[in-house]
Amino acid sequence: MNTSVVFTFISQDRPGLVEMLSSAIADAGGSWQESRMTQLAGQFAGIGRVSLAADKREALNLALHALERDGIKVIINDYDATDELSSEQGICQLHIVGNDRPGIVREVSRALKERQINVTELSSNITSAPMSGDALFNARVTAAVPPGCDRDELEDALEEIAEQLSVDIDID
Repeated sequence: MNTSVVFTFISQDRPGLVEMLSSAIADAGGSWQESRMTQLAGQFAGIGRVSLAADKREALNLALHALERDGIKVIINDYDATDELSSEQGICQLHIVGNDRPGIVREVSRALKERQINVTELSSNITSAPMSGDALFNARVTAAVPPGCDRDELEDALEEIAEQLSVDIDID
């Protein structure tokens, strides 16, 4: 019987990190299923899902935790397929752009939480505005929207936040 394991990791960025992780997983009999990884401020972090025979679970634990001697901090969790999005949930995409200021992510995420909308992916960065050179906040959010969520009411709430914070929020 196969099982799935979700792992997260973080390490000082350097060449070979993905190779070290993938070797530990393969050597333990695991198959790399999916992952998201990124480098940020000199750190390299990610989350991944591995499939393997249930009797190989402990070997995978030992292999991944052995990477700590190389400075890779790993957390391992069992994967529960019931955590997947239900087919009844819709997907909402937000694009947020505006002059950088404290509270943008907090206010948008609070509005989503109040409507039981689950953020499934968030990517953000700061760039320079083309003409002024001011710090420009840019974010993309993917979220799972529960059945019965009032889309008009959500759009109104996000429009109010956009107005208060002087940002643009586009909803797809």
